[in-house]
Amino acid sequence: MKNKLKLNTDVIKHEKNWKKRLRFILLLILLLFLALYMVIGIIYNSGSFSITLDKNLYFDKGLIIYDDPEYKVYRSELLAQSPESFDNVSEYWIPDDIDDLGGGSHNGENYLAYTFYVENMGNMVANYWSDVVIKDVIKNVDDAVRVRIYRNGEPVTYAKLAANGQPEPDTVAFESDNIVARSFVENFMPGDIDRYTILLWLEGNDPECTDNILGGEFKIEMNFNSEHIDY
Repeated sequence: MKNKLKLNTDVIKHEKNWKKRLRFILLLILLLFLALYMVIGIIYNSGSFSITLDKNLYFDKGLIIYDDPEYKVYRSELLAQSPESFDNVSEYWIPDDIDDLGGGSHNGENYLAYTFYVENMGNMVANYWSDVVIKDVIKNVDDAVRVRIYRNGEPVTYAKLAANGQPEPDTVAFESDNIVARSFVENFMPGDIDRYTILLWLEGNDPECTDNILGGEFKIEMNFNSEHIDY
């Protein structure tokens, strides 16, 4: 009788230990899924466009970036949030004064628009490089993307080469597979301000804007550096 009781006690103890281990394993799996979800959320919900400033441009030359002229402080990064919807549109649907609406986001239905400033608040003449870098593309959505960059009111529209290897109408071809545009600004004097507006949309008139790119992703960033950097 005692042996049978001891056996039952061992079985119960074993079942309790097994249930504890199972709960621990399930909790661990849940935490891993939660961590993965948070990482994906940070990557894909932080906006389609970000701006970063090389710290050397600030510490050595006194350059800063900002999107509010009333709040000029050093920041290494600015983030532009995506519009709520992002379907294809024609560039003719975008307001002509999109570059004249002040700093910050001016998103409309199905396009991203963001204005910010680079200012030399130091005492030295500066030079800087700017690169618009493609960080992520899913389902070849970049085939139909347009990126228009205004610098001090002067716009240039960039697009990936067409399927025939020629530039899309009224656009400049991407610099490379992972760089939209690159430029060099020299003799940026103390007190000078460069105003940038970035406009991003899917061009509905592009022959490659088809159902094949539905659900795609396109993320870019604009980097300001003190020297040329290979990406």
